[in-house]
Amino acid sequence: MPVDAEGFKRVAASWATGVTIVTSRSGDRQQGMTVSAFSEVSLDPPLFLVCADKSSITNELIAESGVFSVSILARGQEDLSNRFASKREEHRRFEGLDCTDGATGCPRVPGALAWIDCSVTRAVDAGDHVIYLARAEEAAAVDGEPLLYFRQAYGGLS
Repeated sequence: MPVDAEGFKRVAASWATGVTIVTSRSGDRQQGMTVSAFSEVSLDPPLFLVCADKSSITNELIAESGVFSVSILARGQEDLSNRFASKREEHRRFEGLDCTDGATGCPRVPGALAWIDCSVTRAVDAGDHVIYLARAEEAAAVDGEPLLYFRQAYGGLS
């Protein structure tokens, strides 16, 4: 029996994930989006994957520039996650944020637990998303607790 969209969402929501903001830059344009479909792939070479909604402006910039940065959010950054997830304010997501740029030139979200700057090695068409396989060019992490997402609610480890 095929899985319908609602059943798929219910099952997917049962998988606890970390929360990231993926950003990209092309020329003077920058954009970002909240992503939970992010994973490490390989240690040697250091590879990650990110799944991007085809209809997002950020996806367009990643496809154009071939680079992105992943900011792994810390507990307490729920507002940033919501801001970068909202389609209504897609063009205003960076307002008031003091981002720094990583090795790829892509913005890093302030206060995040970790950052990974990546160069795309492959893009795979996957339904309504694109899977970007990318090599880590630069990475850093700080101490703290991650922001988690489970069954449409934010939480932490404790």
